Amino acid sequence: MMSTTPIDSMDYKRTFWLIFLVAAVVILAGIGLRDPWPADEPRFVEVAREMVNSGNWFFPMRGGELYPDKPPVFMWLLASLYWLTGSLKATFLIPNAVASLVALFCTFDIAAKLWNVKTARNACLMLLIAPQFIIQSKSAQIDATVACWITIAMYGLLRHFFYQASFKWYVASWAFMGLGIITKGVGFLPLLFLLPVLFLHFSGKYRFEKTQVNWTLWLGPLAMLLVLAAWLLPMLYIAEHSNNPDFMAYRDNILFKQTGERYADSWGHINPWYYFLVSVIPALWFPLYSFLFTKAFWRDVKVSPVMFSVLVWVALLVLFFSISPGKRGLYILPALPMLALIMGAHFTNIGLTVWFRRVLQVGFVAFGMLFFTAAVLCFTKSHAITKEIGEHTLPFGILFLVMSLGWFAILLWKRNKVDLNIYWAAFAITWVLYSTAGYTLFNPERTPAKGIMAEAARDIGPDGELGMTRFKEQFLLFSPISLIHFSYLSSTQEQDKNAWLWMSEKPNRYVMTAKDNSIECFDLSKAKELDRAHSKEWILLDESAMTPTCEKPKTVKRYSLPLKALYE
Repeated sequence: MMSTTPIDSMDYKRTFWLIFLVAAVVILAGIGLRDPWPADEPRFVEVAREMVNSGNWFFPMRGGELYPDKPPVFMWLLASLYWLTGSLKATFLIPNAVASLVALFCTFDIAAKLWNVKTARNACLMLLIAPQFIIQSKSAQIDATVACWITIAMYGLLRHFFYQASFKWYVASWAFMGLGIITKGVGFLPLLFLLPVLFLHFSGKYRFEKTQVNWTLWLGPLAMLLVLAAWLLPMLYIAEHSNNPDFMAYRDNILFKQTGERYADSWGHINPWYYFLVSVIPALWFPLYSFLFTKAFWRDVKVSPVMFSVLVWVALLVLFFSISPGKRGLYILPALPMLALIMGAHFTNIGLTVWFRRVLQVGFVAFGMLFFTAAVLCFTKSHAITKEIGEHTLPFGILFLVMSLGWFAILLWKRNKVDLNIYWAAFAITWVLYSTAGYTLFNPERTPAKGIMAEAARDIGPDGELGMTRFKEQFLLFSPISLIHFSYLSSTQEQDKNAWLWMSEKPNRYVMTAKDNSIECFDLSKAKELDRAHSKEWILLDESAMTPTCEKPKTVKRYSLPLKALYE
């Protein structure tokens, strides 16, 4: 068992609350100031809204059609807050904000227990200055919540194996792995931590006590299975007895296609094996990985079983996601708190070296130049900017210039006194600016679907009915009227055929779709242009745009989204 020194409770509380309160201000800033932004946020928020409106919480739905890509836990969190408050806009960012603060607490507490309060402070600062952590804490994507469950599981395993034997925390770790699995299938990843632990034990490099490694370890999986069963068994029962083919298709999709098949044979976000090493970690984990290039760090790893075990786990997690052909940068977020933990421990051992101060100074210059370049592009109305935010670029340029000047001013003020606290202060100011003025500026540009849906509603009139094809979830979320669609999961050609059939049955029906030369059954020359949004031109088709005939769809599919409550 690792030897520890008593924690100074006053120092612990004073240090923790200072870090936690500043982090909370940064992470919670801007909640309620913006709407859900693509790509993922509108999807999860719409699913949560439909859970509350339909009363169906076990089977997530998108536009009345089952959404089979993810288990429901994250949507449950969003839906619960919506049910309690009646406001999606005011609450959809809260689950990940709270999850990130919990992950921060776990990092602080386990660092203080394994080492000391100074290490805990440094570990948290390392976590807070890594851009990916704050980016995900201020989003409504699913990964920050998954990272929270995984961090709690790692916290429990570290407590049991390296601080003080605790069967309670060991079992809790498995339970949170189960919760992670029913949030997003990769919640089991803390299991990889047992590989370096067992290697240390059986190789004799670090002998654990019998209270830490014994037959009771086999009881952990039972806790995970019980958590899984809390969702899985009711879902399987409902699917089996519903006589609803959609429910059975959801069961098969979520259990097989979205797990092993998606990992081994991904159909989206295809990237090479080195994607994380080249395109994600250099920018989003800066400057934590800089220690990996020093001999002093590897000396610490060699003598510290904790650092060795955690580093192996981080490497295994990155390797796990690198093997799958489908990769997104946020997949490796769960490794970040644990990487910050060991980098904080090493930083405490060596202190602020000259070379690391230079790394932080490079960071100041890099971020200052990044925002300055963005400001120049805005002031010159570069096409690279106008295609994203339109022609009114002056306010954005002012915001980026203020951010740039802030980084350079702090660097000039402190010059050779730059440290983790100063670096985090610069980040904190930037994040608060972005979360207030930035949200206000960017929100209209990131939510053009809101205006398009309002225009479509006006065009069809109070007696018109609107169908949709080729849509994204934000069009459902921001619609001021009820909608019909023809299966999000169907091919676009099948959607066209079903839309034509629906329009032919009754007058005063319209279809909104993305302009596409592959559209069947409609004459695009008679379409009404709406507006451009999300890199596509959107059009409205009325009965005059219907071709005289259209091939029948293979299966008639129609899903209704009744308007029970406007998004607010």
